[in-house]
Amino acid sequence: MSEIVLLEKIHPTAVAYFEQHGFDRIRQFPRALSGQELLDALGEADAVGIRSNTHLGAEVLQHLPRLRTIGCFCIGTNQVDLVAAAQAGIPVFNAPYSNTRSVAELVIAQAILLLRRIPEKNAKAHRGIWDKSALGAFETRNKTLGIIGYGNIGAQVGILAESVGMQVRYYDPESKLPLGNARPLPLQQVLEQADVVTLHVPGGPGTVNLMNRERLAMMKPNSVLINASRGGVVEIDALDAALRDGRLAGAALDVFPHEPRSEKEEFISPLRGHDNVILTPHIGGSTEEAQANIGQEVAEKLVRFLTAGTTRSAVNFPEIAHQAKEVVSRILNVHKNEPGVIARMNVEYASMGLNIVAQHLQTKGAIGYAITDVDEPVPPELMRKLCAAPAVIRCQLL
Repeated sequence: MSEIVLLEKIHPTAVAYFEQHGFDRIRQFPRALSGQELLDALGEADAVGIRSNTHLGAEVLQHLPRLRTIGCFCIGTNQVDLVAAAQAGIPVFNAPYSNTRSVAELVIAQAILLLRRIPEKNAKAHRGIWDKSALGAFETRNKTLGIIGYGNIGAQVGILAESVGMQVRYYDPESKLPLGNARPLPLQQVLEQADVVTLHVPGGPGTVNLMNRERLAMMKPNSVLINASRGGVVEIDALDAALRDGRLAGAALDVFPHEPRSEKEEFISPLRGHDNVILTPHIGGSTEEAQANIGQEVAEKLVRFLTAGTTRSAVNFPEIAHQAKEVVSRILNVHKNEPGVIARMNVEYASMGLNIVAQHLQTKGAIGYAITDVDEPVPPELMRKLCAAPAVIRCQLL
């Protein structure tokens, strides 16, 4: 039976789903691991579930030959070397939609609080200052929300914003169908027109310091900035300067370039101490509902792969739609995407007199993935031949 290792307080719905499907070898760790401690924990694992603070790079994966699949119980997958995982025959799954509503609600709440200058009023009240002034405090109605990145979360934010009377403008490098009354605009125009700018872009080299000094200077005077996407998207020192100069009225950040790995490590940021800044510890998706949904969604994807070898919605791997294993033998073959691999493999089946009931092949970049169903037991000799083929990366009998 496969061993599953879960790190970083994965929600109990995941454990319940695994157990319902016969997986009882489950080991759990309440925090992120690294170095030798991580290797020791995953040495016998067939599947691992992580959140955002456990990093599985190429140097880690090369020491885990038994590992078959990775589940990221979150939206992002930056913490995994996706190319190295694919080259090792390891599909990676995530939960791109399960916490959409939770993040969107947080963004709208922060927009309302910042426009009303609630963070400043709250900080002053804690210091004994009774500031009842309405100066600089505004309703959300008829204000413009600028969304940078109009994906699943960005679009949901737009719908919620319209429900409280905001006008929605958005920028996305790809053509996206607007929902409600949202209007697409070039990036500079969104920044110039928006009273609230909210960021919902993916991580990676293309978005590092997307909001730098130049783009922060494009923002409407006394507007506010919200970042619930990736920590590297905002140039923190430039934002700090814009806030100190009074060019921006406030900001809310849920993600940061450098985040503590646990509650015991101090959070360091130049934005600490600003009364008009909301700082939250990467909790955009940290609601009971979101975590329960994520636990269920990713566990389901891992179970489907472990029991049937199917890879629909894998982020780094050829996708084969789910079909339950209903034959005697199913062979999973991960190989280099080269001509003749399947033909040579099928010759081996024929040489053993085996009838192929069904066969599914998909490729993605340099990787090919074939699932072959056979209606009788597969001899160990055939498996040895299949696994020893020059183009094969990983071959397994279910």
